[in-house]
Amino acid sequence: MVDILEKIQKQVDSAAIILYMKGTPQFPQCGFSATAAQTLKSTGVKFSYVNIFEDQEVFQNLQKFADWPTFPQIYMNSELIGGGDIIVEMAEMGTLQTTMQEATDKFNAK
Repeated sequence: MVDILEKIQKQVDSAAIILYMKGTPQFPQCGFSATAAQTLKSTGVKFSYVNIFEDQEVFQNLQKFADWPTFPQIYMNSELIGGGDIIVEMAEMGTLQTTMQEATDKFNAK
């Protein structure tokens, strides 16, 4: 299991923003993932994603990685932001795009 947790850590560290979701942003396979992907896309800021159905080890162990019980999960600069409800709330408050841009700028400055 250590290997899969290391793999997840590498994925999280490899992008400014990464969405672990059911399906893809183009073809989400659950409503929560669809909402999360659409909310992130609406900002115009690029993000990466992992389709948890394509990697059963990630699917089975991601919840242990960050102690977050549900999908989707959104990470920015290697930190768990939360699930879809969190980013929808951020979008409604007008902070999501700025937060995503700051994460991208910080990541690119490494």
